[in-house]
Amino acid sequence: MELKIYNSKKEVAEHFSMYLKELVQSPKEIHIALSGGSTPKIVFDEIASRFGNALDWSKVFFYWGDERCVPPDHEESNYKMTVDHLLSQINIPENNIRRIKGENAPKDEALVYSRLLDEELPRIHDIPKFDLVILGMGDDGHTASIFPHEIQLWDSQNNCEVATHPDSGQKRITITGKVINNADMVAFLVTGGTKSGKVKEIIGKEGNFLMYPASLVKPMSGRLVWFLDTDAAENITPS
Repeated sequence: MELKIYNSKKEVAEHFSMYLKELVQSPKEIHIALSGGSTPKIVFDEIASRFGNALDWSKVFFYWGDERCVPPDHEESNYKMTVDHLLSQINIPENNIRRIKGENAPKDEALVYSRLLDEELPRIHDIPKFDLVILGMGDDGHTASIFPHEIQLWDSQNNCEVATHPDSGQKRITITGKVINNADMVAFLVTGGTKSGKVKEIIGKEGNFLMYPASLVKPMSGRLVWFLDTDAAENITPS
């Protein structure tokens, strides 16, 4: 695990966008699972403004780690947020954008997207392999759309599962732990003081950390990086 702590959400976005630039400049195809949330939104704005026209996006393939079961033009759609803040600002082939179709029946789409990952991604350990999975973390310690009350979904043998938001009851489609932990690299983007308690427990392996799905992120590659702002990191003392 590597911790990268910056003074603000803006600095997190700046430094993560530099990492993504290096990855995109690789000569090989790059497969990335995107996250929703407020921090990725700022990251996408940063990438689009600094590197949108300067990079060759033709070898980059975007997928989603989770999606709300809403139409693609809905304000809560992770896909729509990414279109607004990144995809509409860069020159990327339409075929390189592999969205989860939140407007479809959840169970059916979870199966369809599972098959898509099997067919389109390289396979290592007989599991689809992303070059990068970008994750956020909720105030409750959830990641992707695996929430504490459904933490068993993490260990599903399927690539994707249907999750239920604990408060709204909204259905979501999420990739599962075996896909996340098979990635070449996993990057958490976590900002804000409301996350600091869970960050402390998970990184320090303290308290109720085993109840939080984010604590189960342990890529087999060993490449796990937390991009934090000082508010999210206020309770930890990095070595």
